[in-house]
Amino acid sequence: MPCERKQLRYGHSEGHTEVCFDDTGKYIVTCGSDGDVRIWEGMDDDDPKFITVGEKAYSLALKKGKLVTASSNNTVQIHTFPDGDPDGILTRFTTNATHVAFNSSGSRVAAGSSDFMVKVVEVSDSSQQKTLRGHEAPVLSVTLDPKDEFLASASCDGSVVVWNIEQQTQLISWPLLQKTNDVSNAKSLCRLAWQPGTGKVLAVPVETKVQLYERGSWDHVSTLSDDLLTQPINVVAWSPCGTFLAAGSVGGSLTVWDVNSKLCVERQKHEKGFTVCGLAWHPSGSQIVFTDTEGCLSLLDGLNTSVSNTEHTKAAVKKPAKDYDALFDDDDDDDRLMDEGLSETNSPAKKPVTGDDDDDDDFLMPSTGRVRNRGAILDDENSQDTGSLRLGQDKFGDDDDTGSVVVPAAAKSAPLRPVYEGPMPTLPQKAFQPGSTPAHLTHRFMTWNSVGIVRGYNDDQDNAIDVEFHDTAVHHAMHLTNSLGHTMADLSQEAVLLACPGTDELASKLQCLHFSSWDTKKEWMVDLPQGEDARALCLGQGWAAVATNTLTLRLFSIGGVQREIFSLPGPVVCMSAHGEQLLIVYHRATGFDGEQALGIQLLQFGRRKKKLINGEPLPLSQRSYLSWLGFTAEGTPCYVDSDGVVRMLNRSLGNTWTPVCNTRETCKSKSDHFWVVGIHENPQQLRCIPCKGSRYPPTLPRPAVGILPFKLPLCQTSTEKGQMEEQYLRSTLFHNHYSFLSSSGYEIDEDGQGQSQKEQQELLMKMFALSCKLEREFRCVELAEMMTQNVVTLAIRYASRSRRMALAQRLSEIALEKTNQIQEEEPEEQEEEPQYSRPASRFGQSESTGGRYSSRHDQQEEEEQEEEIREEEEDGQEMETEESTESKKRVNPFAKEAGSPVMPSLTPIGKAGRSNPFKMLGSGKPSAPSGQPRVTNILDNMTSSKKSAPLSGSAGKQSKGPVLKPLAPRPKTKTQSTLLQMTNTKSANKKKTQQNTEPPAVQHKQVEVPPPASPAENTENKRPKTGFQLWLEENRKNIIADQPDLEETDVIKEAMGRFRTLSADERLTWTERAKGQSGDAADLKKRKRAEGGGAGGAGGEDENGPAAADENSAKKKKSLDPSSKLSAFAFNKN
Repeated sequence: MPCERKQLRYGHSEGHTEVCFDDTGKYIVTCGSDGDVRIWEGMDDDDPKFITVGEKAYSLALKKGKLVTASSNNTVQIHTFPDGDPDGILTRFTTNATHVAFNSSGSRVAAGSSDFMVKVVEVSDSSQQKTLRGHEAPVLSVTLDPKDEFLASASCDGSVVVWNIEQQTQLISWPLLQKTNDVSNAKSLCRLAWQPGTGKVLAVPVETKVQLYERGSWDHVSTLSDDLLTQPINVVAWSPCGTFLAAGSVGGSLTVWDVNSKLCVERQKHEKGFTVCGLAWHPSGSQIVFTDTEGCLSLLDGLNTSVSNTEHTKAAVKKPAKDYDALFDDDDDDDRLMDEGLSETNSPAKKPVTGDDDDDDDFLMPSTGRVRNRGAILDDENSQDTGSLRLGQDKFGDDDDTGSVVVPAAAKSAPLRPVYEGPMPTLPQKAFQPGSTPAHLTHRFMTWNSVGIVRGYNDDQDNAIDVEFHDTAVHHAMHLTNSLGHTMADLSQEAVLLACPGTDELASKLQCLHFSSWDTKKEWMVDLPQGEDARALCLGQGWAAVATNTLTLRLFSIGGVQREIFSLPGPVVCMSAHGEQLLIVYHRATGFDGEQALGIQLLQFGRRKKKLINGEPLPLSQRSYLSWLGFTAEGTPCYVDSDGVVRMLNRSLGNTWTPVCNTRETCKSKSDHFWVVGIHENPQQLRCIPCKGSRYPPTLPRPAVGILPFKLPLCQTSTEKGQMEEQYLRSTLFHNHYSFLSSSGYEIDEDGQGQSQKEQQELLMKMFALSCKLEREFRCVELAEMMTQNVVTLAIRYASRSRRMALAQRLSEIALEKTNQIQEEEPEEQEEEPQYSRPASRFGQSESTGGRYSSRHDQQEEEEQEEEIREEEEDGQEMETEESTESKKRVNPFAKEAGSPVMPSLTPIGKAGRSNPFKMLGSGKPSAPSGQPRVTNILDNMTSSKKSAPLSGSAGKQSKGPVLKPLAPRPKTKTQSTLLQMTNTKSANKKKTQQNTEPPAVQHKQVEVPPPASPAENTENKRPKTGFQLWLEENRKNIIADQPDLEETDVIKEAMGRFRTLSADERLTWTERAKGQSGDAADLKKRKRAEGGGAGGAGGEDENGPAAADENSAKKKKSLDPSSKLSAFAFNKN
């Protein structure tokens, strides 16, 4: 194909330049880095018309009188042609657009941008846009399929992706290119091109070759190459007839192939060797215009495509049918791909089937193994779809398009390979480190977690790693030279762990900087076996883990000892660690239709290593992939998918995953994302970095961390009911970690636990009240079943006052069940732990006598208890579930159980595995065996809770002991606080009734201990007494003298009765006296000591003899009677 190369001429200033012809071929249009679009009426036009579109013009496209340009002001503009009048802005990006392209009809424009996005915009209505997200780096080029179904794009992330435009989804992605971080650094612009007309083939320039992919099956069908090409191909363009493909390369080479024969039909060299960056065919196919990176323009003229076609046709007609295949098919590997499925012999019976095929068939070898539409290769440029029909006429001399001359029966009986038309497999997600940005970026985050940040720099000047700690008390910042080329990192309070992939010469290495080590050697390194590459790594408490490409996980101690090795069920995706827990996500199978099929394992390396989650499927949003994996600060596993949905492990529901937030709901635009760096359960915070127009933050300037709230996706959260349900469910989910931590032997924040339990019960009560208003009594009962015993009592009172007696009756049954359940569990525990009865009853006595135990005595007992714990831990014997639970609890005594009986404990206790927060109330036996330490902690807690606000109405008042402030004669109101106080009194009474049944010897022994004032009393002195309390102190002796057999509970009941019989004036005088006495603290202390001692002595005398003990035990039995329990809920009519 002889042609003439016109002389080079100056077009634009130095820089990237693009070129195209108009529809008629009359004008050549160019744009360049000077921001101008020039319209040339031929190569000899010395005064071209120009339009200024911005500071720089990156790309242009022209169709049907519309000129579209991508300029430096981040917009895609439209101008009329050839007048050059502005016609508005088609679309905007957050950074500059890199390439624009029209579809074949000129109705749509596709544009790719440096903000990783591709948009498809309707020219007639620019509001009709479709955005394609999924690239992880700037977009290099875009091209629209002639049938408007698909779009192909190439990106700096190394991928070439085919998209379904309507569904806005990726159909297939090929990792063909070298990764870079910007278009300016890319080796090739990789300008893709669909074959005109039918769009049956997509041409992709890869290095020095052009790869051809078949539409529909997306199989690689052919490769066009030329031995003289040594530099990467930058841009390709199809001739208008779809038969020839022109390519311009970085070194200035221009090559034209005949696609059918895969022969190079034209080679030209740029006269100055500049990189060719723009290429366009004349509509007639006789000229190719090209531009270079220096702003110059040139033309190849005299390309006679039609002559070439005719010669090929004549040659084909002369050949016999059996040699037909040999005309085009060589023996190279690429053709073997094309001819896959055909037999070795060129049976003529298979060839004429071309006549049967419809217009949509490919001229290349499809997956069926039949040669389709060969004639389209041989025909001239005007016959794109009817080539096979014409070939049948030319070759066989008749109009029968079935090709009947050559054995039609044999043709039909030829075995055909079935075509697969089911769901297509998804490209598996690559392994990544949580909190890292893509590895191809020159400046990137290697990890960002709750400990600190590891940044990697890999540019011309420096290859280094910076480690920065959020808390500089952990360690000072470090600067490390990255001579080994580490690409993965993790950071903990103890060490920095780094890993690099292996090369042909060097093995993959794992390097640990153990900065918390107390010796001088703070670094160790391990070479992985040959052929084994690190894919993911993480640091736990005292250990490090690395997963490799051989499906192996290796566990090292933090000092470098190899501890464990085991195989993974699939290729690792990522890993995360927290304390003793290790979370692994891997590919369990191939996903289909855009889905990733991931599995998850959760292991715990405690004293007993165990697997908590064993390879269950990891739930992701539809067509999404995993983008972050980690633990909350409290140790609950969480992950985030590419759709922005955050999910958290719900341990209380059989290790299921609950969505707790959707970050996309907070994004202002579709291109914005949140990059998660950490999650906290208390306070509830999702810590993330807002990324405008991208998925990842830049390393400089240092991005600011924002905080998002959590919201469970429940139904109707706009209503009051929905909001309270969401709050309750979120509260229970976000406080599950208390139970896990305590069962694992960790200390927990008891104030936080108590507060959460109080919050949950309050929400239940609010929902109960709302359901009552809405007359949903069945729903009320359902809510009551979730309440604690005391709150059920409150609900009964609420229902009674709301005149809902049927509901109150049902609730009383529930309350009775809960009470019986508590009492049933008590005897079991008494039998199991007889040795703990003494500390327990001692605790009960101290509670009933005003908590007069010396803190010094308690401390000594607590120290003894801790020594026992240490001995038991060193023992390391296998224990029963019951005992192990309680020994763990010994490490972490829950003081809150006595202080706040309204709140349910989240810790599983006892063999049944159910939590029982009321053991203190029911029989005075603490739920955990550690009686002595608990006394101290409770007293301390009482003091602190008095100084600060009490945890709840009942919590503060319960801990006061015998003073019984809730019984003050306040006017009855319908507020919840009064009900809570009354509830609390009942519970305290029950408690004392059952505590008084201990052996007399023990009680006598306790009375003899000289009781100094307890913290509870001291704190009480700070509060003014009520009139009733004052009256009770003065008249207690009279009541006991009148009725010496009365228990403490009955004394108070009798006192209440007598106080109510007083006249209103007398009661008022007592109240005023109480107010007057509140100032005289010293006097109050004396009186309290004297009367407290008297009360204690009286109690001791009452309980000294066996007769009194028998009487008390009889009363205890009586109090267990259901009818007496029910009477607790009745109103006192006095």
